[in-house]
Amino acid sequence: MSSSSRGPGAGARRRRTRCRRCRACVRTECGDCHFCRDMKKFGGPGRMKQSCLLRQCTAPVLPHTAVCLLCGEAGKEDTVEGEEEKFGLSLMECTICNEIVHPGCLKMGKAEGVINAEIPNCWECPRCTQEGRTSKLPSPQDSGEGPGRRRADNGEEGASLGSGWKLTEEPPLPPPPPRRKGPLPAGPPPEDVPGPPKRKEREAGNEPPTPRKKVKGGRERHLKKKPKPPLASAEGPAVPSPSPQREKLERFKRMCQLLERVPDTSSSSSDSDSDSDSSGTSLSEEEAPGEARNGRRPARGSSGEKENRGGRRAVRPGSGGPLLSWPLGPAPPPRPPQLERHVVRPPPRSPEPDTLPLAAGSDHPLPRAAWLRVFQHLGPRELCICMRVCRTWSRWCYDKRLWPRMDLSRRKSLTPPMLSGVVRRQPRALDLSWTGVSKKQLMWLLNRLQGLQELVLSGCSWLSVSALGSAPLPALRLLDLRWIEDVKDSQLRELLLPPPDTKPGQTESRGRLQGVAELRLAGLELTDASLRLLLRHAPQLSALDLSHCAHVGDPSVHLLTAPTSPLRETLVHLNLAGCHRLTDHCLPLFRRCPRLRRLDLRSCRQLSPEACARLAAAGPPGPFRCPEEKLLLKDS
Repeated sequence: MSSSSRGPGAGARRRRTRCRRCRACVRTECGDCHFCRDMKKFGGPGRMKQSCLLRQCTAPVLPHTAVCLLCGEAGKEDTVEGEEEKFGLSLMECTICNEIVHPGCLKMGKAEGVINAEIPNCWECPRCTQEGRTSKLPSPQDSGEGPGRRRADNGEEGASLGSGWKLTEEPPLPPPPPRRKGPLPAGPPPEDVPGPPKRKEREAGNEPPTPRKKVKGGRERHLKKKPKPPLASAEGPAVPSPSPQREKLERFKRMCQLLERVPDTSSSSSDSDSDSDSSGTSLSEEEAPGEARNGRRPARGSSGEKENRGGRRAVRPGSGGPLLSWPLGPAPPPRPPQLERHVVRPPPRSPEPDTLPLAAGSDHPLPRAAWLRVFQHLGPRELCICMRVCRTWSRWCYDKRLWPRMDLSRRKSLTPPMLSGVVRRQPRALDLSWTGVSKKQLMWLLNRLQGLQELVLSGCSWLSVSALGSAPLPALRLLDLRWIEDVKDSQLRELLLPPPDTKPGQTESRGRLQGVAELRLAGLELTDASLRLLLRHAPQLSALDLSHCAHVGDPSVHLLTAPTSPLRETLVHLNLAGCHRLTDHCLPLFRRCPRLRRLDLRSCRQLSPEACARLAAAGPPGPFRCPEEKLLLKDS
């Protein structure tokens, strides 16, 4: 509910829907804003239920269920052709009272309402315009801006309405009159000098009461005007005294300047309050009753100090400048002495016990090493059951030797306890295939799993996998990126190229996949340009999976087996199943790889079984065997 619909007689505001035509409605989600990260399709929990920030409609329309408040019918502007008739039969929502009506049902002309040109079917109805209500949007005649301009103030309330816009502009306050520095001579005030009206005159109705200025604080404190001695003679020109409201405002400003100028003297003021009886301070007869009522003691100082109901103010003798601050509350306790700050590291975890304590007080004869060898024959489910037996077993079962591989595949979302459990166990192989892991979660894991050797991310989105190009990678030996959606050459280049933040003076930059021995890229849109980068920045590959890559053909095989290719001597397993661009002309090129032990050419339509049989018979240094059609294996 908007602030304008809180007034009396306001109708219920209808939630508008998308127009489905603007630029924001037809675009896709960005995937980077906090609303997209919350969506389940991007790996979030899906709690906010909000659309992408870049997909927020700029011209929302009324819902299909909206009807006129007076006649109960929907908009009928499509049934007529004239502009005036269309306007009379279209539904218009008021920005003030939120009522949806037909302008024709109000029996009023179009000129009596203020139409918002930025939002469709939005106006200020003639009824609110006649009653003088204000809207959240200023009119172009008042503000000098175009229609539908948003409010540019800080949301301050107006003089009499809660809409946030001021109807009238207050005149600026007159400058304060010049004050004399010297002492004023005593004498009766001149008759022609106007002064503030007395209380009895205001009560009698001769003068309107002056509003009082209140100070925000623990309790209301009224600033009392300091009495001044009257003028002794009227030789000089008569200076009109400012209004009491103006003087209070000036006095409040001076008090705020004193609070900023004078340092904190809470400790000294508490000492002066305790031994103020021993000081030789004397009070005047006018101040004594006020002190007795307030129950306060004067601070130690000169005879020029004065105490009012609102606080204390000390004056230097012989000058009118204040020295001490005005305490708005009780003095705070003295601050403790500041100690030197040092970085304190947390204590190391206590070593795990070597024996299992029993209830009788003795230890089990089997040591910890023997228990771990028994636990190595258990699976993950049995280990979780053993962790519930006792605290000692729970600590032993966290040993990373018991968790060489962790499988979290096919989970919709990964919770923080699951991530912390993975980091605590430190596995060597982690399977996150077809999960809803987010980019932030994957970066968090990669920074804490420095002993990770195998990482499976098949079926994840590229938004999550792009964390491999941002976080420092551990020394991976196997990386599985099969069937990742929307992967282009530019994204693969970002993954294969070395990080841009190399150390100064480093001449040879290493890529992120420099030590990877097995790479699985099945189902990706891999081109020859990406293959060149792969040969350059992943020279130690022994197993390569390029199955079902639509762009892999005979030129790609020529790149892999070229004399300048580093994979020519290291490639052992090559999977090219489902690559429909391969022909019989590329089969003799595989004889250049002497260490090739497995070649998968199944589901390649343009490859004939006879050509594969001839390759198996000739082979590289030894013949191949064919357990299946177009599958060549060689015993090591």
